[in-house]
Amino acid sequence: MKLDQVDKALLDYLQQDAKQTNKELSNKLNLSVTAVYERIKKLERAGVVKNYVALLDKSKVDRGFMVFCQIKLKEHLQDSIVDFEVEVIQLEEVVECFHVSGEYDYLLKVLVKDMEHFRNFMVNKLTGLRHIGSTQSSFTISEVKNTTAISIIS
Repeated sequence: MKLDQVDKALLDYLQQDAKQTNKELSNKLNLSVTAVYERIKKLERAGVVKNYVALLDKSKVDRGFMVFCQIKLKEHLQDSIVDFEVEVIQLEEVVECFHVSGEYDYLLKVLVKDMEHFRNFMVNKLTGLRHIGSTQSSFTISEVKNTTAISIIS
């Protein structure tokens, strides 16, 4: 789908605050409310807008301790990869999982309450997954940048 400048501006506004009304957006974009509504529906149908979510303050929901876990699989057979991915998706502490290139096979973003919670997660859940060969964990010291917005205005 080819995005024009108005689509890009609309997407930028929606990424800033998806709860804005179509009336508010129409004022910002100099479009009618109907035109804004139709553009949003077109972007949703095309899959450009995948979902609307509420972003939570991690510390206020007892998930303020962020850990990045690098995972090496024992073997790189298709069944091992598929099995690992199916299992890791089930772990509620894992909020993001990426199959990556390099020394490790996967990078996990894990949110837990504290170090004790992370230890329990590692001992009782993560290291129990069948195909893990080794792990390496890095604990965040501070969050320098965290955004969900994708810059598309050029």
